[in-house]
Amino acid sequence: MNAIKITGLRKTYGQVKALDGLDLEIPTGSVFGFLGPNGAGKTTTLRILAGLAKQSGGEVELNGKPLIAFTGNQSIGYLPEEPAFYPWMSPLETLDYIGSIFHLNAKDRRTRAEELLELTGLKEVAKRRVGGFSRGMRQRLGLAQALVNHPAILLLDEPVSALDPIGRKEILEMISALGKECTVVMSTHILADVERVCDTIAILYQGKRILQSGREELLQHYATPALELEFNNGDAGNVENIEKELKQCPSVNGIKREEHILRLSVNDIAQAQVEVMKVILAAKLSFERFDIVKPSLEEIFVHLVGAEGGTK
Repeated sequence: MNAIKITGLRKTYGQVKALDGLDLEIPTGSVFGFLGPNGAGKTTTLRILAGLAKQSGGEVELNGKPLIAFTGNQSIGYLPEEPAFYPWMSPLETLDYIGSIFHLNAKDRRTRAEELLELTGLKEVAKRRVGGFSRGMRQRLGLAQALVNHPAILLLDEPVSALDPIGRKEILEMISALGKECTVVMSTHILADVERVCDTIAILYQGKRILQSGREELLQHYATPALELEFNNGDAGNVENIEKELKQCPSVNGIKREEHILRLSVNDIAQAQVEVMKVILAAKLSFERFDIVKPSLEEIFVHLVGAEGGTK
């Protein structure tokens, strides 16, 4: 059974169509990645699912029941993009307060709060006032409060956007593990994070779904042959020259350069290997790596959104 089923979902603000007939099916127990450029409708969808906004049309079911039956229900946890808290409270007091809203008794509230502060790395600041927290610390506390009620469905809007690299790694690992306990719907613009933890992915554009697929199926379906060449750091000038020559190879469709690394999209991987190697040997240029690589989710995303927007 699907944890979430959305059919023809619409949301308008005056003349603006935030959602324009959105259809989605989110499998139970999945870590679902919600992708799209700014204004695609990601946050609006999550707010409707959380019961914080009302749709203009369409139907939403959660675990087979109409959304209205779940509004305010203990089965949902929600982390907004910028969570806000009472600044005079400590994290321990905040989670205790959230627990009381869900009618947990005092003992269970304390136990749950301590578990979540440990889980989110806030144990050492459990009694500090939230008003002095950085945005990253508030983000961690936001995730903790979203988990107080052991939700069956967890909605996360840009959950790692404010975190440093170490914090992002820790929270992403946590989100991946949470997929074994509940259905996670994660909205983000950081494609590498989605590729890392999500098993199912949907791409939104202008309030509509343009694609939904399992992660591996998505990467396989849109896989285009590519070669990646890594040269020595000191060969920047030579790399620029050889890039011009490689563009003349019949099998090379395009080249993306990042410092001393060239990524070549090709139409025939076998022919490209021969042609590219001939160019490199003729230039007497040494290289450190020559690989056949898979496309990234970022490349697929740019291709699909660009095609929908008429830019490609």
